Order: sequence, then C-alpha cells, then structure tokens
Amino acid sequence: MEQVRLVPWAEGDFWLLRRTNSPEMTDHLGGPETEEKLRDRHRKYVEPESGRMFRVVLADGGETVGSIGYWERPWQGGLVWETGWGILPEFQGRGLAARAARTLVGTVRQAVRETGGHRSLHAFPSVDHPASNGVCRRAGFTLLGTVDFEYPKGHRITSNDWYVDLDAYVDADVDADLA
Repeated sequence: MEQVRLVPWAEGDFWLLRRTNSPEMTDHLGGPETEEKLRDRHRKYVEPESGRMFRVVLADGGETVGSIGYWERPWQGGLVWETGWGILPEFQGRGLAARAARTLVGTVRQAVRETGGHRSLHAFPSVDHPASNGVCRRAGFTLLGTVDFEYPKGHRITSNDWYVDLDAYVDADVDADLA
C-alpha cells in the first residue's frame, strides 16, 4: 500500500494549482478559475489566515500527486474546519486521497491540541461526486446528511456534510496495525 506525506504549501507550488485547474479536475467545483483567481488562491495557500494547505506526495520517492488542506468556515451558527483535496488524474483510483485525508485529520488534531481551535472537521463533496464521497467514507468521516451548499460563490449545489469529531477520531489503519 502506497503511503503519502503532506508537505506544507510553498511559493514554488503554483504549478500544482494550474495543473488542477482543468475542466476534469474542477467539474464538481464550478469549473476552472481565471489566472487572477488562481494567483489569489496561491497567495492564501502560502500565507493562510487560518488552517493550512499541503501538497500530497508519495512517501517513497516524493512525487507530488495532489493537494489537500483545511481552513476555517462559518457553519450552522459556529466555526468549523473544512477540508478539500484534489488528486491528479494519473494518480486517482489508488486510495491516495483517503490516505491523505486520514493524515490530514491527524495533522489537524495535533494543531488543535497545540494551539486550540475547532473540534470538528467537515467535507462537503457534491452528492453527485461518488469518488470524493468515497474518500470521506474510507477516511472515517461520518455522513451527517445532505445540505444546500454554495461553492464557488454564487453557485448552489447539493452536498453531503461529512464530519469528523477531532477528539474521538480513530484511524482505521492504526487500529488494524494494533489488532
């Protein structure tokens, strides 16, 4: 089983934003963004106000396979962490996104322990995106139900609200190793 590492987003990672800005990769996200929006997004990734973005790399060899991150979002009268990811097409279907999501949950849990913060992490994939919903399921998220969601701004979609209680999360891979 291939393992992944999360590498904090850096100035030189703009190429990855361009690479994932294809119709194929943004089909469930409202479509490709303009160059200006990509540059704004990159700046937010390099200098986040909250949360953090990462490149997902193969543990053996260090090849970049995609990105994942978490950021603060107002949700149902409070603030939560939200996560999202994108795995490059040539690496999809290998379980890398689910492994990256499990790794990210551990990273967020550690950050919350060290600096405080929200106790829940949510993902909001479109109900019409079976791959991302499968990632949530395999990564140990709990499905809370469907919600009306806006992404990008001005674009309404029906999404699933997947949730992780950061205090109670148990990584299935770790548990399997202990059994």
